[in-house]
Amino acid sequence: MPKLRGEAFWRETLRSAHYVVAPMVDQSELAWRLLSRRHGAQLCYTPMLHAQVFLRDANYRRENLYGEACPEDRPLIVQFCANDPEVFVQAALLAQDYCDAIDLNLGCPQMIAKRGHYGAFLQEEWDLLQRMILLANEKLSVPITCKIRVFPEIDRTVKYAQMLEKAGCQLLTVHGRTKEQKGPLAGVASWEHIQAVRKAVSIPVFANGNIQCLSDVEECIRKTGVHGVMSAEGNLHNPALFEGRNPLVWEMAEEYLEIVQKYPCPLSYVRAHLFKLWHHTLQVYQQLREELAKVKTLEGIVDVNRELKLRCQEEIANQKEGEKPKEGLPFFHWICQPYIRPGPKERCKENGASGSEKGVRGKRALEEEEDGNSELLSKNKQKKKLRNPNKSFDPSLKPKYAKCDQCGNPKGNKCVFNMCRGCCKKRAFKETADCPGHGLLFKTKYEKSLSWQNSQRVIQAPEMSRRGDKDVGKTAVLKEAGDS
Repeated sequence: MPKLRGEAFWRETLRSAHYVVAPMVDQSELAWRLLSRRHGAQLCYTPMLHAQVFLRDANYRRENLYGEACPEDRPLIVQFCANDPEVFVQAALLAQDYCDAIDLNLGCPQMIAKRGHYGAFLQEEWDLLQRMILLANEKLSVPITCKIRVFPEIDRTVKYAQMLEKAGCQLLTVHGRTKEQKGPLAGVASWEHIQAVRKAVSIPVFANGNIQCLSDVEECIRKTGVHGVMSAEGNLHNPALFEGRNPLVWEMAEEYLEIVQKYPCPLSYVRAHLFKLWHHTLQVYQQLREELAKVKTLEGIVDVNRELKLRCQEEIANQKEGEKPKEGLPFFHWICQPYIRPGPKERCKENGASGSEKGVRGKRALEEEEDGNSELLSKNKQKKKLRNPNKSFDPSLKPKYAKCDQCGNPKGNKCVFNMCRGCCKKRAFKETADCPGHGLLFKTKYEKSLSWQNSQRVIQAPEMSRRGDKDVGKTAVLKEAGDS
């Protein structure tokens, strides 16, 4: 049976899916996908998988796909990050029997994607992307799809989308932000870009960005004309988003934990999900935040959820008539609702108040006072600051290191070659030289080895001589015996 393409693929294989759960690293695992499907999601993606690791590691394949096969978990799209056509296609061939399509990640904007040279950091390499998609479209028995981020310019984004369609992409998900828009700088996604892409291509298009509730989904479809809408952050904070409901946080947690008992996943995934689900409640009950961070078993997490439920129910019982949610939230903290990511520091100053002054802790960034100046510090830096109050994170105050003559990394202070240890080791080995500064003694060890070999020859020479005399005597005796 020939594989379906474009609109036919979306209608028949994906069952005209409008509500889509995004691929999320360590967050869109089977248990979470099943929870989302119970509450309105019509299509799910696996977490982003690394094609090269998937290809070489059988355990990675089993843990992330093979061991998770479940009839209820369809339709399903497997997403890979890759930058080599052959590696991508070989990995996809190993995955195609467990899914309905293979997606190429061209949208990840994180630093790990920059270092690994994949995701949104491939969006300038159109020749490479064409080769990857052409080969996948030719070799795979399931369709190839792509998830992209936009360029600042609409016309360039449109040309980018048309190039991917021409290469063989059968469905395109467009995140309406550039690769620079992430974290506190995320800002608002451009539906205008998404609408332009939808009009310019003939394949189905999904929109991603600005989705916090069901009304956002409906508005996005109406304004952009897309076939479906994908949610990541909105889904993590409210897995019933596509139902248009805002359930109690502990009810969603209870249901999720029951699924995890049937379809286990790493405890770190579970903990991360509950930090999202309980985000607003944990601002009120800080002790439960610490307990969730420390707990080591699934049963322990169930106990924390039970305690959170009891505290919230007690608060509800003591609630005064006409009382309104605090901190500007649309609902009370025990109800699943969107999390508004705080903007950059400058925006806080313009508003005249910071999240910390309101009693709300910003994600990955909290306000600290350092040397009389207000500065945003990550939680990791705050911990370092507690251990060493004199520590400064000002880049201009960092010591300047001399650079390696070979690669530009900091060189060893006592290196005889003025290199970093890695470059020094290569050169010392090649030239059979020593570098005491790095503890590399190739020349010394070689000379010791020669000395030992020479000493062995000296010891063996007399032995060989004595052995030779014995052999001569033995030969003479045998000859005499033969003559007689």
